[in-house]
Amino acid sequence: MVLSSVLGFPRIGANREIKKAVEAYWAGKASVEDLTKAAADVRKASWTNLKNRNVDLIPSGEFSLYDHVLDHSAAFNAIPKRYTGLGLSPLDVYFAMGRGRQAAGVDVPACEMKKWFDSNYHYVVPELSEQTDFKLLYNKALQEYNEAKGLGINTRPVILGPISYLVLGKAAKEAPADFQPISLLPRLLPVYKQLLSELKAAGVDSVQVDEPILVLDKAAGLDKQYASAFAELSPVSPKIVLTTYFARLDSNINFIAKLPVAGLHIDLVRAPGQLDDVLVAIKPTSIVLSLGVVSGRNIWKCDFATALKQGQKAVAALGEDRVIVATSSSLLHTPVTLASEKKLTREQKDWFSFALEKATEVATIAALLSGSQDPKIAAAYEANIASISKRREFEHTSDDAVRKRVASITSDMYHRKSPFVVRKEIQDKHLNLPKFPTTTIGSFPQTKEIRNARAKLGKGEITEVEYEEFIKKEIEEVVRFQEKIGLDILVHGEPERNDMVQYFGEQLNGFVFTQNAWVQSYGSRYVRPPIIVSDVSRSAPMTVKWSSYAQSLTNNRMKGMLTGPVTILNWSFPRDDVSRKLQSQQLALSLRDEVIDLEKAGISVIQVDEPAIREGLPLRRADWDEYLEWAVDTFKLATAGVTDATQTHSHFCYSDFDDIFPSIQRLDADVISIEFSKSDMKLLHTFQHFGYSNQIGPGVYDIHSPRVPSEEEIKERLKASLAIIPADLMFVNPDCGLKTRGWKETEASLANMVAAARWARHSA
Repeated sequence: MVLSSVLGFPRIGANREIKKAVEAYWAGKASVEDLTKAAADVRKASWTNLKNRNVDLIPSGEFSLYDHVLDHSAAFNAIPKRYTGLGLSPLDVYFAMGRGRQAAGVDVPACEMKKWFDSNYHYVVPELSEQTDFKLLYNKALQEYNEAKGLGINTRPVILGPISYLVLGKAAKEAPADFQPISLLPRLLPVYKQLLSELKAAGVDSVQVDEPILVLDKAAGLDKQYASAFAELSPVSPKIVLTTYFARLDSNINFIAKLPVAGLHIDLVRAPGQLDDVLVAIKPTSIVLSLGVVSGRNIWKCDFATALKQGQKAVAALGEDRVIVATSSSLLHTPVTLASEKKLTREQKDWFSFALEKATEVATIAALLSGSQDPKIAAAYEANIASISKRREFEHTSDDAVRKRVASITSDMYHRKSPFVVRKEIQDKHLNLPKFPTTTIGSFPQTKEIRNARAKLGKGEITEVEYEEFIKKEIEEVVRFQEKIGLDILVHGEPERNDMVQYFGEQLNGFVFTQNAWVQSYGSRYVRPPIIVSDVSRSAPMTVKWSSYAQSLTNNRMKGMLTGPVTILNWSFPRDDVSRKLQSQQLALSLRDEVIDLEKAGISVIQVDEPAIREGLPLRRADWDEYLEWAVDTFKLATAGVTDATQTHSHFCYSDFDDIFPSIQRLDADVISIEFSKSDMKLLHTFQHFGYSNQIGPGVYDIHSPRVPSEEEIKERLKASLAIIPADLMFVNPDCGLKTRGWKETEASLANMVAAARWARHSA
């Protein structure tokens, strides 16, 4: 019989219970017991729902209060020294690592975050060195397995594998320059052996060991480490299902097939072409193959016909008992359930499948492959065929005007009138900014009052006029604050925006929106991605009204704020019937019109954020060139329509640019701002190494933490930056937008930042 499997489930709760519980705990409004109960309730609901949907292999251990990689660091005692000896409970140490802590005499910054492969999820990077003292402080996988067992639900524990854990980590500051975290594998393996042997002793039949780096090129050089590691782990472990996702294995399958594992999971949504090679490699073995045929990354209903063809091919090669039907990856990246959506049309709702619906799809496909005679299974298959047919019919319609405009793009539309050196001279005269000009990345705190006003407007409790008066008042307060502390380039604060992607999607043709389709980005930060369903176009200006109003309040330069085409695409749920390139081009043309309209309205500094451009990079290097060509081109298409006097900015966060630096240079933004506060100078060294020629604003403090940096701390970062960046090319700014922060910490942090910039002007 073909079994069904879900690799992981959203841990946020159907109604964002974990966000509410965690933030209440941080605010001192909830106890540890309250938080523990909320977490247990969400886990119970998830396990019960999956069991009720007839999923055979239900995951446990992957739940997290903040981040699953951080969970491993905390459990393995991979805790940097700065978090020890502070008198904090283990839970508070855990949260301090994730978000920093500044209270009751404790002042520690957060650990670095990075994007989880090519997703919008952020993980907390392990900091490792020869001094890291690995030991198993607690067995989270065992605890949650036993918790589920107590509810009468048998689960398959999920852990991040040892090699991926180390490769995803970084060398701590105290480590020597040539230190590689993978060198710690012999010291980490005893911890994994203890963890796995405890699971086996508890009666666990199989364990899901995630090794996602196996889809990366770098894994090819780790074949010996994989062989030695699993040779040690397999004898003491429950049956190991080695789990990969997000891309293809390529030649790595050759050594994977020789590993002493019971099962292998592959992603057939992102990499359907790998199935044949994998079947050939594992057929002579006893390895069970888990087929990721239901998307863990998008919200479109699974095409059963396609999934069944893949499943039938695997069954024909291996037999039913060696095939599992699964989600392509954890469902962490999808909303919890479509049942919460009340405003989608019946037609729209029929297109989509969220986490719980995907669980049903997995179970149904497995039943079909097993030859089920259940009339309900047959009816589900027929309903799916009809649903997919209707969706394909809708997808075949297109907006001729949009398609013709894309076809008419010419090469000169990608380029500014003059090179940067000419533009800079013109902009220096036009903008008349001081040395080390200060600015922010765009958003200011989204207060409870702002959220309430938006909610009241949506419920019809206030009129549009009343709402706009409220927004005007909020904008004026933000402008006056910036004037008061002495920022040089101001922003309007974005109080009217619910999200940096959703806000634009709501004003563009081609999108639909949800009420409760929340997805975790990091910690307690959740987003509600819009869904692209058809060709994208702009009917009217989207931001000109509020940027113009803000500019009318001040003599300072006001910066227009837009989200770039690649980021809107990557942070939405995109179409799967047309290319990402086409969708990005359509978005770029809409944004190009907006940029030109902002300039016409007197906005002479315009920021088009592309924090997701690195995130969208394919995981295999062989696929990079095609992506980078259209990704950079669509950014340039969006920004190149303005005159030389208009200064274009872009923002990037939590990105490694070493491998794609020529593409960053080719963007040709006048100013870029980057994350700098937690990356130990490595980003700036990259810019120095490659000789970046345009202006740059290294983020001088971490906005993802409530901690307020001191003026001296920011001065030290500026000193470090000036050793690399010429003074006449340097801007001063935080490392990201301030939407999630409170006003008190924002005021103090920005005041310290401005004071440090003034010091730099006098010292340079």
